[in-house]
Amino acid sequence: MEQVVICGANSYEQKYYLNPLFDKIPESIKEELKIICVLFTEEVGGIITIGFSEDGELEITTRAADEDYLYDDIASGLLVSKIRATKQELLESLSLFYRAFVLKEDIKLDEE
Repeated sequence: MEQVVICGANSYEQKYYLNPLFDKIPESIKEELKIICVLFTEEVGGIITIGFSEDGELEITTRAADEDYLYDDIASGLLVSKIRATKQELLESLSLFYRAFVLKEDIKLDEE
């Protein structure tokens, strides 16, 4: 099994993709994911995908076409770190959704 992509954006084709498997997530979250991906490609270029690895870990992957000399790997890495820091709660919620509804894990939330 390979990465399960939630969404992604491509600056070369100026397209955004949302995996139909995630249609059940709230519209506000879908919109926030779209904003994250599109703003990333506007600022840095290239392609960004947000998804899950085989073991269920959330991954933010970026890449650029070989001929894209304007793509900045350093800026890309910094922006991904910023997304992980500022959108931590959103990303944790996506992980929980994935584990519960896609992997069908029995999720027990800690009660305080």
